[in-house]
Amino acid sequence: MREVISVHLGQGGIQTGNACWELYCLEHGIQPDGQMPSDKTIGGGDDAFNTFFSETGAGKHVPRAVLVDLEPSVCDEVRTGTYRQLYHPEQIISGKEDAANNYARGHYTIGKEIVDLVLDRIRKLADNCTGLQGFLVFNAVGGGTGSGLGALLLERLSVDYGRKSKLGFTIYPSPQVSTAVVEPYNSVLSTHSLLEHTDVAVMLDNEAIYDICRRSLDIERPTYTNLNRLIAQVISSLTASLRFDGALNVDVTEFQTNLVP
Repeated sequence: MREVISVHLGQGGIQTGNACWELYCLEHGIQPDGQMPSDKTIGGGDDAFNTFFSETGAGKHVPRAVLVDLEPSVCDEVRTGTYRQLYHPEQIISGKEDAANNYARGHYTIGKEIVDLVLDRIRKLADNCTGLQGFLVFNAVGGGTGSGLGALLLERLSVDYGRKSKLGFTIYPSPQVSTAVVEPYNSVLSTHSLLEHTDVAVMLDNEAIYDICRRSLDIERPTYTNLNRLIAQVISSLTASLRFDGALNVDVTEFQTNLVP
C-alpha cells in the first residue's frame, strides 16, 4: 500500500486541511464519525482511499494526518466541529502560547519545544503504514507557526525520512489580504527551507484565490471558508489519482518528475 501522511501546521494549514478532509469524506462517502457504509472490507482492505485513511477494526476511517498549532483555539474548533469524531485525539496537537506572527518564535523557541512531540506522532502514523510514499505539508507562511515551525519540521522530516517525497501546499500572503504587518518577513525566511526541503511546492496566493471567488464564483465578500474550500478542490484534484482506483495511478514522486523542470 502506498500511504501518504498529511501534516497541517498553524491556523492556515489546519483550516485548509479541515476543508480538504471534509471534501475527501464527501468524495469517498465517509460520514463525519468515520463510518463508511459503502465499505465492504471492514477492518482492513486494500482500497485506494486507504492511502489517505487508515481503518480501525471497528470499521472507522481515520485520516492519516496530524494537525499542529502553537495555540489551542484553532485546534479546539476542530475538536468541537462537525468532524470531531473523525480524528484521533492524539492527532491534534496544540501548544499553550502561539508564535505571535514571529518566525523566530515558531522556529527557535516555542516551536522547538513541540517539534519532538509532533515527530513522535508522525512516527506513529508512519509505523501504521506498509509502504509510506511521502508527506503532504500544509502551511501558510504569513504567520509565525506556519513559517517557523513549518521550516523546522521540514528540516527534521528530511533528516528522519530522507528518501520520502515531501509536497508542500503553501499559502503565501498578499498585501491586500493581510492580517499582520510582518508577513513578508516570515514568508522570505521560510521560503529558504521550502526550497531546500520540499520536493514539490505548490504555492497558493490568497489574493488570487480571492479574485477567483469574486470573478468566477460571484461571491461578493469571500470568507476564509470560501478560500479554504476552493483550495480543497485544487488539492483534491491533485490527489485524486492517489485516492481512487484507475489505470493511471500516480505516485507522489511522479508529481516531482512531471512538474519540476
